[in-house]
Amino acid sequence: MKPSTALAAALLLAAGLASQPAAANTLRWAAQNDIQTLDPHSQNHSATTTITGYVYEGLTRYTETFDVEPALAAKWTFVTPTQVRFELRRGVKFHDGTPFTADDVVFSFQRIRHPASNMVIYASGVKEAKKIDDFTVDLLLDGPNPVLLRNLTFVRVVSKAWAQKNKVENPQDFKAKEDTFAARNAMGTGPFKVVAWQPDQRLNMVANKDWWDKPKGNISAVTYLPIKSDATRVAALLSGDLDLLTDLPPQDVAKLKADPRLKVIEGPENRTIFFALDLGSDEIKGASVKGRNPFKDRRVREAMSVAIDREAIKRSLMRGLAIPAAVMVAPVAYGWSQELDAAPKADIARARLLMADAGYADGFEVPLACPNDRYVNDEEICQAVVSMWARIGIKARLTTQPMTQHSAALQRYELPLYLYGWGVTTFDAQYTLQDIVHTKTGGADGKGNYSRVSDARVDALVQQMKVETDAPKRLALMQEALKRTRDEYLFIPIHHQVRPWAMKAGVTIPHSANDAPQAKWATVK
Repeated sequence: MKPSTALAAALLLAAGLASQPAAANTLRWAAQNDIQTLDPHSQNHSATTTITGYVYEGLTRYTETFDVEPALAAKWTFVTPTQVRFELRRGVKFHDGTPFTADDVVFSFQRIRHPASNMVIYASGVKEAKKIDDFTVDLLLDGPNPVLLRNLTFVRVVSKAWAQKNKVENPQDFKAKEDTFAARNAMGTGPFKVVAWQPDQRLNMVANKDWWDKPKGNISAVTYLPIKSDATRVAALLSGDLDLLTDLPPQDVAKLKADPRLKVIEGPENRTIFFALDLGSDEIKGASVKGRNPFKDRRVREAMSVAIDREAIKRSLMRGLAIPAAVMVAPVAYGWSQELDAAPKADIARARLLMADAGYADGFEVPLACPNDRYVNDEEICQAVVSMWARIGIKARLTTQPMTQHSAALQRYELPLYLYGWGVTTFDAQYTLQDIVHTKTGGADGKGNYSRVSDARVDALVQQMKVETDAPKRLALMQEALKRTRDEYLFIPIHHQVRPWAMKAGVTIPHSANDAPQAKWATVK
């Protein structure tokens, strides 16, 4: 977008904001992409789960330091290693005033495990949610589950009566472009209520005055604004029309830090940016090579990795706000180690030799898909890598599109080579290894594997770590699986993101490694 166009868009944004009725202590927050749905059991997409987490709650939740604490469950007891009893919080009401009970918990576990749900990973290992009485639920497990309490933070509880009334007993099938009442409306127990959502324009929420807990901040309303253009987002912040901006263009960070009207906080994110390749098909759709799949050859994958100059991307595109990556989890995740994550240095000579050894000395042509409104400089990263791969004969035909379309396409297995990002929401490496590296199954294992990765050794390690309760043994299993994924080049990691947030000087909100600002902890002066 040209600067003049960006300024005009910023002025339109300001006019739109000014026309809204102002609530006391409103937090006006902008980021570059919109949520995909309001259905809390449909899409495992961080902007979506952040916003739905304002409305819906789980049995457990995270503290500011990502420890687990009680939420809709007041306490829990491990009756046996495979039976956990949850005593539910009494007196909790949904936003429509109906009481929260065990029936809603049991229903929500059934709903999240529906095939249309992309959130089934969070119910992994739970065989059954069994009602004992109105305020007691037992979770019966397939085996010991060392990440159960972390997973439960994302099993958001939906009112059974509300779902039945509105015919949304099953989650929205996003990839099939299904539209449902739960995709456009929300009704939970959480600290905020959704007032209105205009996709790709704004989402308005107000504080739930009847919330069972007390917020630490003073926010009475939230306006979330998805603004794709970097220049427009920054212009809106500088003009005073935003209070918080969480997608900062790296080139503007120094300028924003120097502005006395603003403050910038930053920290590492739990997200890794990478390329995924179709490792399962016998032929790559849309590629110049016919009758075979070059991506199945480890030498080709290694060549594509070492052709990438990660330091140049960090320096030129990310302005230092990235950590070059070799493994698929960020440093904030349990299981990561500096030794494992020594990023490969660019080596064009070696990459060309590998391509020749694999029988592709002249390279090949292949489609490449990238989002253009989701990750920091996502489109620009793809453009840079296209040039880098061209040096070893790989001609990547780049197409870009908004994340909503990109996500739906990859879930339909239409993208043989694509850029993606994965945040470790549980802060435990098993989450990544189980969801996107494990061979796809009919259940939670491999649910997010859209590149047909299948490695028997990784699968075996995941199955062991899922039930291993001895911490050193489990750590060793995770690190072996991360190393195997790295050494086989099952994916091509680029970097782990570092995330700065900019805000007005009068705004206080804790930075979070999951890039999920929590208005319940924010104050506006």
